[in-house]
Amino acid sequence: MSDINVTPFVDVMLVLLIIFMVTAPMMTHGVKVEVPETSHEKMDVDAKALTIHVDAGRRVFINEYQLLADDLPERLPDILDVEEAEEVYLKADRSLPYGFVMHVMSRLREAGIRNIGMVTEQGDFREEEGRHDDEER
Repeated sequence: MSDINVTPFVDVMLVLLIIFMVTAPMMTHGVKVEVPETSHEKMDVDAKALTIHVDAGRRVFINEYQLLADDLPERLPDILDVEEAEEVYLKADRSLPYGFVMHVMSRLREAGIRNIGMVTEQGDFREEEGRHDDEER
């Protein structure tokens, strides 16, 4: 018989596929951030791009590194190659003041990051807490 039997190979590959499908969602870890909702369509976020998280406690996370916002210009080049980072996405909690988010963005610019994108979730903007119908008039 000159044919190769591929059935065992297919069985092993299917088992590996199932294992990866089950374990892949468990490997995703990050910081719990409630991002603001907007009425725009979903944007394609590059999987290779770096995402910086800012939680409700004003803690800044880059991957597993926790930094202070004021330390970003000095410490960011140690964590990643600023020249290689074409895009950086900022995922800030919705409860943060606008001024603090802008402070973090200015610190990122001081560190050498030029393309900063804001991450939001698609939703109905009018349903935000504290927004009243009489404010729209």
